[in-house]
Amino acid sequence: MPTLSATEARKNLYRLIDETSSTHEPITITGKRGNAVLLSESDWKAIQETMFLVNIPGMRESIIEGLKTPIEDCSEDLNW
Repeated sequence: MPTLSATEARKNLYRLIDETSSTHEPITITGKRGNAVLLSESDWKAIQETMFLVNIPGMRESIIEGLKTPIEDCSEDLNW
């Protein structure tokens, strides 16, 4: 993960936004009072969705079990 000072990041902000959006590689920005990480919006949304799903009781186990199921054993009709 690339690391830049806040001063460097400020000078190159638009390029960094384009870069992290296209490469999906986070960029660490260091500051005097702490550090931050620049992420693409799509990566941030994916992280939020993952955190939401793993916090639903039993969801993690359900996903793991579902990954073990052969595709031909899956139902084409959803009973929602």
